[in-house]
Amino acid sequence: MPALMETKTKYYFDQNKADGAIFFIEHLRHTKGRWSGQYFKLLPWQKKIISDIFGTLKVDGTRRYKTVYVEIPKKNGKSELCAGIALYMLAADHEQGAEVYGAACDKNQAAIVFDVAAQMVNQSPALSGMLKVRDSVKRIIYPGSRSFYRVLSADVKNKHGYNTHCVVFDELHAQPSRDLWDVLTEGAGAARLQPLFVAITTAGVDRNSICWELHERARKILNGTIQPEDDPSFYPVIFGPPDDEAGADWDWGNEENWKAVNPSLGQTIQIEDMREDYKQAAQKVEKENLFKQLRLNIWNKHSKRWIKLLDWDKCTGKIDIEELKGRECYSALDLSSSNDLTALLHVFPFPDGVYKALCRFWIPEDVAAEKEKRDHVPYTRWIKQGYMSTTPGNRIDYGFIRHQVVEDRSIFNMRELCYDSWGAVKIYTDLQEDGFVIDQKLQTEGHPLLVEFRQGYKSLSPPSKELINIILNCKLEHGNNPVLRWNADNAVIEMDPAGNIKPDKARATQRIDGVVALIMGLDRAMKHPLDSGKSIYETRGPLLF
Repeated sequence: MPALMETKTKYYFDQNKADGAIFFIEHLRHTKGRWSGQYFKLLPWQKKIISDIFGTLKVDGTRRYKTVYVEIPKKNGKSELCAGIALYMLAADHEQGAEVYGAACDKNQAAIVFDVAAQMVNQSPALSGMLKVRDSVKRIIYPGSRSFYRVLSADVKNKHGYNTHCVVFDELHAQPSRDLWDVLTEGAGAARLQPLFVAITTAGVDRNSICWELHERARKILNGTIQPEDDPSFYPVIFGPPDDEAGADWDWGNEENWKAVNPSLGQTIQIEDMREDYKQAAQKVEKENLFKQLRLNIWNKHSKRWIKLLDWDKCTGKIDIEELKGRECYSALDLSSSNDLTALLHVFPFPDGVYKALCRFWIPEDVAAEKEKRDHVPYTRWIKQGYMSTTPGNRIDYGFIRHQVVEDRSIFNMRELCYDSWGAVKIYTDLQEDGFVIDQKLQTEGHPLLVEFRQGYKSLSPPSKELINIILNCKLEHGNNPVLRWNADNAVIEMDPAGNIKPDKARATQRIDGVVALIMGLDRAMKHPLDSGKSIYETRGPLLF
């Protein structure tokens, strides 16, 4: 669960508002199983979510959080929580003409939460007197405020014209496309003072989905890659394996781990049922995948997140330009498309086997704000902090990169500059005018060698494996550059049948340019070690992964 991030000037916590929402929901009644007819006593994890959502306010008294993402294994009581939120927003949020939608992938799924809400209304003398349940059309109407709660699914014909006050998406991971989410959230609540968009889901399998997009947005806030103040209206909750483990090194048969990701274990879920499901999952791969996904909230992976932030953050070190002046370095350029991130990275080898990485990043000035809003990445803050620079206009001006390369050459003993030939023709030509050479025989002090670096397995696999090796052995120092950390967090790999690996830009969650440049520079540095003059690949055997 996230710690509540507050600042005295922007947000405050109103206990009365939080208690009011909790009071309303806890006076609803359970509708199923052994608790049927009993008051809905919120479990601690549920109470914290309700408290934070409805009690955290902006200085104008409206709610801070607009989008809520809760990812949790099945059978933890999410349908009841969804129903409680929907009814509160319909009947107790004091919104005239409120439009509350329950959404899901199809009509049957969408009806699950509605049916719970309808039964809650029927069991409440107070609510049944003010709300009208229309089961045949899956609507609950509040005539007193001209409001309604209506079920929608992805197969609904007309997906426009909504003025959403609240939407509760059940099992967002099963949405066949992002269309319904976008229609109900993007601009749909513009006329509302404090709309609320809630997605409650288990883990999914499709990493090209709106659910994965929100999962990554939540995960990056929870692990500190993105600060809460950079996405202040988003409330993230993920009950799953520790960040970056993604189930790979996490013991999925350990009952303590089951308890960690199932906050209702012992209440809505019984340990005996989990044990029985685990026994079947341990015997059949197809059931193993379902157990991991539905019971433990593990996204089944078609690509592998590569660098664990837990390991990356142990390699912080210190990057001091004064210390690096005149030192030998091997540099790399990863040039973006014309309107995206570009990276220049210098790798400095040290005699003790440590490599220090100095990074520089650019983005076009005119697109930074737009990309920040779209990608939920704090480009503006990174620019102000000096971790990233801009070039004028809406396209990368490679003249700025060229100028920085030449300036850095005058500060450091730049031995080589490697580049991917894609999109590098002009800067490659310009740098030759600046004294860079393409023939190793012409290389002298102060005249770095330009080296073309191909992006196939043969070139990228050895340094990619070595990068993980030096990270695990804390032999990389990156100065905790947040842009490079973000790139590392985004990186995924692809593997060929022979076990060779390379970073996969196509499947990466977001930009990985800095990591690609790091791999390229590391490769050149390892081929020219300070001690023996031999390549590291000549002085030890291959690494096996």
